[in-house]
Amino acid sequence: MTVGTLDRKTGIFLVSGLALIAILRFGVYGDSSPGAVSASESIPKAEQRLQRVRQLAAMLPGKETVLKEARADLASREKGMITADTVPQAQAYLLGVIQKVAQANQFSAPGEETMGVKPLGNDYGEVSVTVAFSCGIDQLVNFLAQIANQPELLATNEISISGGGDKKKNLLVRLSLSGVVPKKLLPVKKAGGGF
Repeated sequence: MTVGTLDRKTGIFLVSGLALIAILRFGVYGDSSPGAVSASESIPKAEQRLQRVRQLAAMLPGKETVLKEARADLASREKGMITADTVPQAQAYLLGVIQKVAQANQFSAPGEETMGVKPLGNDYGEVSVTVAFSCGIDQLVNFLAQIANQPELLATNEISISGGGDKKKNLLVRLSLSGVVPKKLLPVKKAGGGF
């Protein structure tokens, strides 16, 4: 290879590279900057945008009022949630409510059989306690009425009643009581499966 052929090949590569750059710059990608807009086109559009911004600004106080009302309504509805730091504390609270109301109706509900927790929608959780006890029918009716009158969001989600064999005609009752808690108390499920 001589110096003349090397310069000729380099010159060809240089010219073809510059041509390629020019084609890409001005042909394919072009100049993307918009041209000047005439004043007759921009003034009406600017006035329309200004009118829209004014409408949005005028709606802001009404939206803030609706937001305050919604927050107050949510706070009043969530007032009945069980406030506890952990799920076992919430379940112990439910058990305490059962025992307090049972004692007020002159029978005892000694302890839990089972406890459970599960999600309730996207923002809340449900904790439950199941107890078994024996009482008279009038005591059971009063017990259920007092449970329904508690300030917390409580519900009996399962109740099983059977006749007892004693002379007082007491009933054997198995009752599951549930309450609403914030979702932050629920155990977090880890992503991914194990074997």
